[in-house]
Amino acid sequence: MRPRPALCGVTATVLLAVGGARAAVPGASALPDVIPMPGAVVARPGAVAIRDGTEIFAPGGAEAARIGAYFADLLHASHGLSLRLRTRDDRRARDGAIAFALDPQAPDAAPESYRLEVSPGLVVVSAREARGLFYGAVTLWQLASAQPLRAGAVVLSGVRIDDAPRFRWRGLMLDSARHFQSPDFILRYLDWMALHKLNVLGWHLTDDQGWRLEIKRYLRLTRVGAWRVPAGAAALHDIDPATHRPRLYGGYYTQQEVRRIVAYAAARNITILPEIDVPGHATAAIVAYPELGVLEKPPTAVPSDWGVYPNLFNVEESTFTFLEQVLDEVMALFPGEYIHTGGDEAIKDQWHASARIQARMRELGVSSEEALQGYFTARLGVYLAAHGRRQIGWDEILEGGVPPEAAVMSWRGVEGAITAAARGHDTVLSPSPTLYLDYRQGTGPDEPPGRGTVVSLEDVYRFDPLPGPLAHEQSRVLGVQANLWTEHVRTAANAAYMTWPRAAALAEVAWSSASRIDWQSFEARLAAEFERYRTLGIRYSDDVFAPPRSVGTYERHFSQDLRSCSGRLVLNLEDDAPLAGPRAVFLVDILDPCWLLPAADLTHVASITAAVGQIPFNFQIGKDRDAIHLDPPRTAAGELEVRLDRCDGAPLAVLPLASAADNDAVTVLPAAALPRQSGAHSLCFRFTQRTLDPLWAIDWVQLSQ
Repeated sequence: MRPRPALCGVTATVLLAVGGARAAVPGASALPDVIPMPGAVVARPGAVAIRDGTEIFAPGGAEAARIGAYFADLLHASHGLSLRLRTRDDRRARDGAIAFALDPQAPDAAPESYRLEVSPGLVVVSAREARGLFYGAVTLWQLASAQPLRAGAVVLSGVRIDDAPRFRWRGLMLDSARHFQSPDFILRYLDWMALHKLNVLGWHLTDDQGWRLEIKRYLRLTRVGAWRVPAGAAALHDIDPATHRPRLYGGYYTQQEVRRIVAYAAARNITILPEIDVPGHATAAIVAYPELGVLEKPPTAVPSDWGVYPNLFNVEESTFTFLEQVLDEVMALFPGEYIHTGGDEAIKDQWHASARIQARMRELGVSSEEALQGYFTARLGVYLAAHGRRQIGWDEILEGGVPPEAAVMSWRGVEGAITAAARGHDTVLSPSPTLYLDYRQGTGPDEPPGRGTVVSLEDVYRFDPLPGPLAHEQSRVLGVQANLWTEHVRTAANAAYMTWPRAAALAEVAWSSASRIDWQSFEARLAAEFERYRTLGIRYSDDVFAPPRSVGTYERHFSQDLRSCSGRLVLNLEDDAPLAGPRAVFLVDILDPCWLLPAADLTHVASITAAVGQIPFNFQIGKDRDAIHLDPPRTAAGELEVRLDRCDGAPLAVLPLASAADNDAVTVLPAAALPRQSGAHSLCFRFTQRTLDPLWAIDWVQLSQ
């Protein structure tokens, strides 16, 4: 049983300063509008009004004062109230004061735990650790932010909360390699995490499409590796007047910016976990320093395709020296216990085909390419351990053997976590698709780009962090992490939208005890949570409150009602144009670009039109690309063909694409006559085209009388 946080001795002194607190009385359990739900909540009599000039005092020193000031800033943001922070402890507090009491000597307090008491005349937040006191301040602000400002005051009902987290690792991962987010956005993201008691930000800083971290010893990593030409015709037409070439896209974080971000995170109890992905996802680094690669003719430009590239680091001693020197600078910037070394999706074709790699394997006594990755991982793990750090990697590192002290992050389902725990490794659950935030949250027309399969807020909330055998290996489960990969999440606004409120669901799963997990309760608390988001300017999805969509009932204008003909996984892909401003989003099965409009009533329909666009086919999918079927065009520009109830046979209508051929953005095609039909029918849409790149896609279709 988790120990209950004790009331700090210094807090008792505070209570006496206002004439004594009322003794705790039995009360019914309450369900405050707080996310994540606290552990023990007991209603108490009375109330406290917080208004302009309410005093905050902080027994326990500078850290308590800092946290008191943090709470004051939050309350000013949500209600416009200005509180008075007192730094001296020897004065009597006025009625209605707020105390933040830190007592490192308090017994029996669990890590990160706190107690919050609202009694007539006084609010006390107490904890043994600054981390717990911080989370108590967050809970107090949530209680306040759920109340309106009346007559210049926020009134809090009496309550006692004893709280502590279920897991020590409560994380989000942000992919800044595929798309660069500004330092200011990273700071805001950290603010939002702190308000949900999330405490680890995994920062994906390197990948094929970009190297985002300044390394002083190897400046070409960012001078070259941080920039690329985006895919698509629109980017090729965007000529930089300084170079007379297509404008480069990207960015990187200077070490000065990183230090600022790390310090900002630490003040909010957030550890930043940097990821330097090896041995795969290495193209940007190899473009910057070709000697790191395997091929005699390595890639010469940072690529803009999505998917898995075959480019791996080689295993020369000089490459290990390079990586160790990179890690030296990484460790100097990020003081956390763990360093993430990736290890995922390392296609080993280049290693297998390279005579030099095969010779190195013999030199090292390594019998297979999988074992070579194990050697690669272990080399870096040993180096990190020698510097007082621990290695963590994606679950593929289990396949080649992994150092005993390394931790494993399980993304290919939960099996990697189960295997890791059984072998004695600490583990973090981060399974796709449930905890992958680049999947759509709903089917609404305003849903941003991402993976087409829907992972709803409820899906995340109902995730079991201790499945199967892990229920008996709890000591090995560090916690959970949701990942925001950004291949299809180009803008910071969309990154926020894809994160919230699903990260709030993750926060409750990670913090609250299993007995507190209740979807109906969580859903009921979302209205107050969404009001906080609006107050703080957080873009979020309210799809959970969207009215249900009736299957088979449609308006005459169709967009998200279109389905993939194959029924396979699809992508919600953004147009490559216009360069500035909103872009259309197309739901596409790239392996079978075919759309189905099911059960549309065609009784009074006489014509059809469609809005279409062209998107770059920038996907590394290997041999699957050769199997994609394309219908040959009748004309140079091609056509959109419409068929009735099936996708073969003669077209019912044909819409020529000539008017759209030279437009990088969306074009509304001229209407085509549709022979009269009676009743409900499915319509199948396919484009004719000679090449996959660019790929035609449908924005919407219109049926008219």
